[in-house]
Amino acid sequence: MSTSFSCRPHCAACCIAPSISSPIPGMPNGKPAGVPCIQLDENLACKIFGLSSRPAVCSGLRASVEMCGDKRETAILWLTQLEEATQPS
Repeated sequence: MSTSFSCRPHCAACCIAPSISSPIPGMPNGKPAGVPCIQLDENLACKIFGLSSRPAVCSGLRASVEMCGDKRETAILWLTQLEEATQPS
């Protein structure tokens, strides 16, 4: 069972590691895995958080101990591995 908690400040692993296939303001074709979202600001915070223009996949993602681990590098590794494991053959 996943335990939810608040996002770690200055992390943005979920805005970098996974691919996003839906349009993002400024990235009409989504974004590839490993590429920072254009909507990240200088503090690695989402500029469109809470806005209707934020993709549903982003709004639906919830921070968890399993996903985020105890540091940013752990979250990037976990999300990268998930991205690779869920790629179509």
